[in-house]
Formats: sequence, structure tokens, C-alpha cells
Amino acid sequence: MYKKKEMVNHLIEALPYILKFKNKIFVFKYGGSIIDDEENKNAFVEDISLLIHLGMKVIIVHGGGKHINRRLAEKGIETAFHNGYRITTDEAIEEVEMVLSGHVNKELAFLFNNQGVKAVGVNGKDAGLIKAKKKIIDDEVDIGHVGNVAEINTEFLNMLLGNEYLPIISPIGFDNEGNTYNINADDVASEIAMSMNAEKLFLISDVNGVYTDFNDKDTFVSRLNIKDAKAMIEKGVVDGGMIPKIQSCIQLIEHGVSCAHIINGKITHGVLLEVFTDEGIGTMIEER
Repeated sequence: MYKKKEMVNHLIEALPYILKFKNKIFVFKYGGSIIDDEENKNAFVEDISLLIHLGMKVIIVHGGGKHINRRLAEKGIETAFHNGYRITTDEAIEEVEMVLSGHVNKELAFLFNNQGVKAVGVNGKDAGLIKAKKKIIDDEVDIGHVGNVAEINTEFLNMLLGNEYLPIISPIGFDNEGNTYNINADDVASEIAMSMNAEKLFLISDVNGVYTDFNDKDTFVSRLNIKDAKAMIEKGVVDGGMIPKIQSCIQLIEHGVSCAHIINGKITHGVLLEVFTDEGIGTMIEER
């Protein structure tokens, strides 16, 4: 009986959020670092499917770094990084696109369709979804086919959402000269959230969120405003892969998205816990 009452309490706690977020757009970046975890991948699919069945509009952008690493190793293509970005040669970009758009993307679409969700897997070339431009970090190293988002075809995404489809997007872009670009999935998700006037952006990876000292788990930060987030970057409190995540969050909040969440996809049903509970499980970044 206690467990039944506890379940009812959880449903009551979730009700205000269900009402608040109905018909709102949520953008999720699903990190490639956790795609290999079958149990939690299935839990993520169940969570997103529930959000959609409750009336929320969802867009997913996925990564696939581990899959790309394996494929390039199989092909004997060297993997190198510069300032956190994969140096993507002419030879590598073909394999990167195949892995992201042909393998990871279609597997996710298949899993969602099996949950009764009308999922459609696309990359940035479909319907001109993601126009891109070459990313220039510095004059010393050419990182190849790595791009920045130049433009998002929001008409295409609105058409899919309006017909109750779930867009699942691999972060491959193109330019008018026929070049293909691999784009950081965090950046694509952030740009889509801004362009679509989304309610929230969720960055789902293999970390719990933001710490003031990553080696001290007691320094976890559950809520963070953009002023303090900028200070943490400037002071070197956060580093590595967390920097582009926080920078993406800051940018989209400055462009009108209400808040962003960084959560650990290895926490089973973490999406539902973050969306429908008062405390959540990750770090929420907001304007104030």
C-alpha cells in the first residue's frame, strides 16, 4: 500500500509540469558516449516517448563519437583532435556521415517507432535542414570538415512537429559549394533550440552536471545562472568537454530559451526525474 501511495504522490508532483509543458518544444542532445548502454538507451526512449504521448513536442540531436572512433580504427584512419574538435579529413568525413546518419540515427528511429512514436531520422542535408560553414579555430591547424551552423530550416522542423513526428537529427551539415561538415552535436542542439523558440534544451551525456570541483562530489551545482556560469569558465573552474556544453547553454539562454539542463544519461529514467520532479537530478542553467 505504501508503494502505491508513493506512486500517487509522484504523479501529483508531476501534474503541474505536465500541464505547464504541454505543446512546448523540448530539444534533447543525446550524447554518443552513452549510446552503447542498452539499458539506459531503452530507458531514454521510454522517457521521450512518454513526454510525446503527454503532448510535448520533442526534437533529438544525437552524437556518436565512440562509434566513429571504432569505425575509423577499423578503416585505419587516424583520429586526432585539436581544441576538443575531431580533425576530419576528406577520407574521414565519409565514414563519420555513414556512422552518424546510417547507423546511430536509424537505430534510434527504429527504437522510437517500436514505442508507438512516429520517429523520422534525418541529417542536415535532408530538406536543407542544416546549412553550415567551415569552422576556423586558428591559423595553425586545419581541422578539415568540421563546421559551424549557419542556418536551420525551421519550416521543415515545424512541419514534422505539426504532424506529430519526432525528428531525430544527426549533426551533419552542408554548404552551397557541396562540402559536408561534421558539427558538434551540442552546438546543433543549441542552434535548433534557439531557432525553434524551444522551452528547454537538455544536454544528456555521461556526467551528472556541473561541479565547482569535479573531484569533490559534494560541490555539485543543481542550479546555475549564466553570470556565474561565465565566471566558472573564465576562472577555469570547468574545463574540457564541459566548456562547450556550458557555452552552448549560455548562448541559447541569451537568445530567449528559458533554461538548459545538463544531466547524466546513465541515471535510469533521468529525463523524467529532471522534467517532472521539483529537485531534478542534473544542473539547470537559467538567466538568473
